[in-house]
Amino acid sequence: MQEIDRAVESFDELHSFVHQTLCESENLLAEQFQTHCNSLRSKERVCAIEYNLRGPRSLRLAAIWAADQNTVYFYNARGERHLKVKITTRLSLEELEASTAA
Repeated sequence: MQEIDRAVESFDELHSFVHQTLCESENLLAEQFQTHCNSLRSKERVCAIEYNLRGPRSLRLAAIWAADQNTVYFYNARGERHLKVKITTRLSLEELEASTAA
């Protein structure tokens, strides 16, 4: 499994980065597919964000941003973890919770 570091300034930038990385992993055109995200909660607080991309021929890719570790884990079409990206800038959970509460 490959491990890299990446600076991300906002959750919108994180979403764009995850989308681009998922598309590149299977040689998909980014503008033809969407990545959907869901916040995962524990005790009413966001603890992670799950990203899903559905492609052609029932292809399904995923990534999870773990808030406590500030790391994104990428999973291939077989469900195997193939990439770990450490986010070097801390993202504000309060900003995320405010946007998901609205």
